[in-house]
Amino acid sequence: MRKPPVTPRPLNILVLCTGNSCRSILGEALINRLGADRFRAFSAGSHPTGRVNPNALATLARHGLPTEGYASKSWDALEGTRIDILITVCDSAAGEACPVYLGSAVRGHWGLPDPARVAGSPETIEAAFEATYVALEKRIRQLLALPVETLSRSELTEAINRIGAETH
Repeated sequence: MRKPPVTPRPLNILVLCTGNSCRSILGEALINRLGADRFRAFSAGSHPTGRVNPNALATLARHGLPTEGYASKSWDALEGTRIDILITVCDSAAGEACPVYLGSAVRGHWGLPDPARVAGSPETIEAAFEATYVALEKRIRQLLALPVETLSRSELTEAINRIGAETH
């Protein structure tokens, strides 16, 4: 009797930002939409704000992505979840010491300006969130183009960091 083909499990990606209210939420949503067969994304913060920025949710809605089920939460809320890849999306989170349970995750950094800090007209603020969304989408599409399942840890780390450095 033939065994059914083994379907590889999706890799779990944690998108980490200090406040977990904008960039990491957008990243989580995009990875889950674009990489649904290969990746499962989560987001968290080292010092979460406690609420998802309404402009991040409006940005997701404009692009036809789900706007429900997101929460600004601490990385402690994911303890016990296997994380394969950790991507920081804000400069202040890049150098932080992560919890022990994240020790085996491949780490990369995709620093982006915080759209929540932009002041001005509603159009200016919307443009800042849109720019963040577009930058994350471009980076995630580049990540999806990689043969992540066959790269070594060091190759994957280098590739993720290169995507963050080259894509603005």
